[in-house]
Amino acid sequence: MIIRKTPEEIDQMAAAGEILVRTLALLERKVRPGVSTAELDQAAERYIRSQDAEPAFKGYRGFPGSICTSPNEMVVHGIPGPYRLKRGDIISIDVGVIHEGWVADAARTFPVGPVSPIAERLLEATQASLFAGVEHVQPGGRLGAVSAAIQATVEGAGMSIVRSLVGHGIGRSMHEDPQIPNFGAPGTGPELQEGMVLAIEPMTTAGTHAVRMGSDSWAIYSQDGSLTAHFEFTVAVTAQGPRILTPWHLGAGKNGGRARGMAAAT
Repeated sequence: MIIRKTPEEIDQMAAAGEILVRTLALLERKVRPGVSTAELDQAAERYIRSQDAEPAFKGYRGFPGSICTSPNEMVVHGIPGPYRLKRGDIISIDVGVIHEGWVADAARTFPVGPVSPIAERLLEATQASLFAGVEHVQPGGRLGAVSAAIQATVEGAGMSIVRSLVGHGIGRSMHEDPQIPNFGAPGTGPELQEGMVLAIEPMTTAGTHAVRMGSDSWAIYSQDGSLTAHFEFTVAVTAQGPRILTPWHLGAGKNGGRARGMAAAT
């Protein structure tokens, strides 16, 4: 069952999104060689709690961290710990925030200093695919158009979509209906209606689409060891089109500051 939100409830989700955006901005400034993923996690938790909010991931199904930190070949769900970032790494940071009972969810993949040309192309293609999908978040459209736009953008750049992980609806719960595959066909899937709120999150690899579970039963890796990327927005369907509730920068508006068996990911 897809739960539609009122305009007032969407505004409340946007307030959670603002805290999340500021959290990611804080973490972006801290991403540099030598910083551990545990230090990033601690900084995120301190800031989120200072805003009278809670980290949505902490304790969720037993997850021990406040954020997910997934470097290089790790797609999603990395547990923060002793790993220290190195020059040339890429690091996906996924953040969830609960504020006054409403959840926002977003992710970005950051370069750690200069990165390889393949890493640059992967980040560019994955980010572009997120915006391509968001453009199809229109009342009366079909969810399959969102999925198809993401797939076409990624595969057109020579990269692969992870097919066993999906986006999801979001609201008072982090994971709600519908599931949102990152591949598909236009004209398929549920009809998009005003009040739906979606966590759209392309997850990609520079190799094949196959993935494997790590030994901690949380982290998911590319099966072939290729680099991976993850970008995510929380997006509301409105009469005016897509409203990004977790833009790159506050005040960025619709485009999010744009310069450039399936399991739901967080």
